[in-house]
Amino acid sequence: MDPISQGAVAAVVAQQPAKFKNILVVTVLGFLSGMAPDLDIFIRSSSDPLLTLEFHRQFTHSLLFIPIGGFVCGVFFYNLFAKRFGLNFLSTYYICTLGYATHGFLDACTSYGTQLLWPFSNDRISWNTISIIDPVFTIPILLLIVLYVYKKNKIFCRLALAWIMLYILFGHVQHERAKNILEDIAISRDHKIIRAEVKPSFGNIIVWKIIYSTKNSFYVDAVKLGYKTKFYEGSKIDKLSIKDAFPWLDYSSQQAKDIDRFRWFSNEFIALDEKFKNRIIDIRYSMLPNEIKGLWGIELDELANSDSHVTYVFNRERNLDKIKKLFKMIKE
Repeated sequence: MDPISQGAVAAVVAQQPAKFKNILVVTVLGFLSGMAPDLDIFIRSSSDPLLTLEFHRQFTHSLLFIPIGGFVCGVFFYNLFAKRFGLNFLSTYYICTLGYATHGFLDACTSYGTQLLWPFSNDRISWNTISIIDPVFTIPILLLIVLYVYKKNKIFCRLALAWIMLYILFGHVQHERAKNILEDIAISRDHKIIRAEVKPSFGNIIVWKIIYSTKNSFYVDAVKLGYKTKFYEGSKIDKLSIKDAFPWLDYSSQQAKDIDRFRWFSNEFIALDEKFKNRIIDIRYSMLPNEIKGLWGIELDELANSDSHVTYVFNRERNLDKIKKLFKMIKE
């Protein structure tokens, strides 16, 4: 999830056992430690653009790394400022570990995927219950944090924790509703589902993207899950056939290996971009939930040598009109 949300949730968890006299320091420690696992975004390579995809949300987000990450944060923040405000190292380590521990779990609630079980498994766990960015989730938490620090009334941090748990729980309920609708849609089309995924659209848990695959195609639609449900029909796209799309590709080349790496990252929801003939997109993400216009993808080069990597690309289209359409879908 976005760094501010991560820090806010971590601060709330760190606040629960805190004493009034050091509540501001505890809040800051929890907030910063909750964002710390995302420092893995600095693991980059100028020659390998997919390295970041492999290492982001990997070891720094795993359950096994929590006490290590908490210790690193504890040492750093204790010497940076915590000891000057009267906290001993054990208290600092405890608070930092609480904050650090929330990060992987919150990321697993999104659709991006998190390697919680690394190094025992490289599966990207994603429960698809909340969006990667959701101001409706985050803003109330931030307000309650400020109120607790200012008023020093425990009710505010408890309300914040309750809001976090209830929102994620409601996201799970919405997820199950979306799954049921996806199955009904596939049955109505006489389709046999091979693979399926439902995920909230950007910034809310009301409008959901529903994706499923048949033998040869992916189908992408959207549904609004309010008091009444509303279905938004989308479109379909053929599954990627490497042989047909890239007859020139050497399967032992680095570009072929990069396709497999991108397939793993995208949970196999990949297709050939309809606009760019050498571009493979992740169909799970688009600005409008019922469209197939990947926000990112990889681009192959027919003239590249066997050791060359693919290029990682982003969709550069202006999305203001699509954001307006999404808001309209939410409000309808």
